[in-house]
Amino acid sequence: MRGFIVMAMFTASFASAGWSDYEEIRDLNLGANGVSRLSIDAGAGSMDVKGVAGLDKIIVKATIVVPDKDEEHALRVIEKDMKLTLEQKGSEARLDARFDSHLFRTGSDAYIALEVSVPKGMDIDIVDGSGSIDITDVESDVSIDDGSGSIDVKNVAGLTIDDGSGSIDVVNASGDVSIVDGSGSISVRHVGGSVSIDDGSGSIKVSDVENDLVIVDDGSGGLTFSDVRGKVDQET
Repeated sequence: MRGFIVMAMFTASFASAGWSDYEEIRDLNLGANGVSRLSIDAGAGSMDVKGVAGLDKIIVKATIVVPDKDEEHALRVIEKDMKLTLEQKGSEARLDARFDSHLFRTGSDAYIALEVSVPKGMDIDIVDGSGSIDITDVESDVSIDDGSGSIDVKNVAGLTIDDGSGSIDVVNASGDVSIVDGSGSISVRHVGGSVSIDDGSGSIKVSDVENDLVIVDDGSGGLTFSDVRGKVDQET
């Protein structure tokens, strides 16, 4: 199936005083008929993904920020180096939201903050460079590959996280939860399946797990768990 893009509108704001941030908002929409998964490839910037009952499309609000640049320079950066698309390919929707990496070698800190609404039950696959991630009420399987930044997840099915650094907080996962984390605290509560954690450093707190808890490696930092109804296996 051919890919297609729907981009609804954008607005821009800019303060004329020197050393101000250029900010532009773009709204993207894509019909969700036949789409079972949304894959997000994002660079720097926060991300907020929410599941909405009865929604029949994917809605994206992208706030583009180019710090400390005049309007003319910011618009050149956006036109030349930003990728912001929402496409459907078969049963998958793909959201790309990032600036080319070479910008960071030239001193630009441009980023895109994303607010995404999806129909409940749509699987989510995220590859993210940096910035906080907040996922709520999708009630589906979620996979996150993140460089840095806090991760907060609530009301999902299965969950897989591979994170470089930053705190992780998980509440209400009906399936299995697997976390590989470099550094940062981890809190997991109310899981309907099993939990597996491989952590480099940072405290780990786990409670209310229906099946097993496996700690592959807890590195450095305290470990506490309670109300695990399956077996507990600490491999370290």
